[in-house]
Amino acid sequence: MPITNRLTHHFQSFIRSQKFSGVALLTLTVVSLILSNSGFAESYQNFWEHAYQLNSFVHFSLEHLVNEGLMAFFFLLVGLEIKREFMEGELSGFEKASLPIGAALGGMIFPALIFVLFNFGKSTASGWGIPMATDIAFAIGILSLVGDRIPNSCKVLLTAIAVVDDLGAVIVIALFYTSSLQTTYLISAGGVFLILLLMNRFRVKQIGLYFIPGIFLWYFILQSGIHSTIAGVLLAVTIPLKAGNESPLTKLEHLLHSPVNLLIMPIFALANTLIPISGSLTGILNNPESFGISLGLIIGKPLGIVLFTLLLIKFKVSRMPEGLTRKHIIGLGFLGGIGFTMSVFISLLAFAEPSYVISAKLSILIASLISGVIGFIILKSTLNDQRS
Repeated sequence: MPITNRLTHHFQSFIRSQKFSGVALLTLTVVSLILSNSGFAESYQNFWEHAYQLNSFVHFSLEHLVNEGLMAFFFLLVGLEIKREFMEGELSGFEKASLPIGAALGGMIFPALIFVLFNFGKSTASGWGIPMATDIAFAIGILSLVGDRIPNSCKVLLTAIAVVDDLGAVIVIALFYTSSLQTTYLISAGGVFLILLLMNRFRVKQIGLYFIPGIFLWYFILQSGIHSTIAGVLLAVTIPLKAGNESPLTKLEHLLHSPVNLLIMPIFALANTLIPISGSLTGILNNPESFGISLGLIIGKPLGIVLFTLLLIKFKVSRMPEGLTRKHIIGLGFLGGIGFTMSVFISLLAFAEPSYVISAKLSILIASLISGVIGFIILKSTLNDQRS
């Protein structure tokens, strides 16, 4: 069956949680930007960046605690969603999966190429992964503002594309944003992962039992040189989707939705949108990385998503989802250009130079806003087309 115009109860619950998350993210991003450029800027920055030291081995800042610790739960939820969609959702089976996978690949390739075009051979070249990402919470939040008369298949396709996009971002982080590897810790992480797979194989369904080795997995990966949040995705892979009459994966997904979407992601926004704007915006954004990120999100994302989608449909590899037109696909393409959470996260891994990080974050915010507005206008116009 192709992507349909029918929504399950589980999917409706997922959409609602993402809508609230999008509103919370937007609100707290504005708050953070205001505080970063007010008389409280120094205190606000010190709150997040002050280094706390428990002993000679353990030292951290709140910003690192959020990015290395809390975001592992975000990636755990991402991993659970990816696994469920591929095993029994809108990505299960070639006919259903081909369209969102193809669209997501186009939406990752074109932005990366545009970034490379502006930054090839420069010190900012490592940021090519930044414009590849789509923020599912913001994108669904904007889509929900269009109105209830937008086809449900529009929501399903956008979510499926974003899920594949998340998988792509996880792979990019693991393969290309790892500075050095510590073999001993990596082998230890592999051993723990094997234990988790055996627990899955023997149908251990108590979720809490997976978190005990999961904590060790997180620590070993943190020490190995691979970003620790990948532990969340690896843990998700081992959570059983089926176990008797109940699904531990679905149960854990439900448990994580509210704290991740309404607490962890907003905290991430507060901690990582600390962007002091000194001088004119033109001065901050007049650089290769800003051009690559902005044009990658605003032009590359919709171009890749729309082009690959139409090619797959033209050559009959996939079918147009029920109730959708080319105009819907174009609108979804622009919503795909809302990068935010994952784009900001990758920018922290890609750049060590603070000025690069600041211009990258600002470019992501501005480009995501522009993409969201354009996508909203296009999709809103499809409702007028239905009336005429």
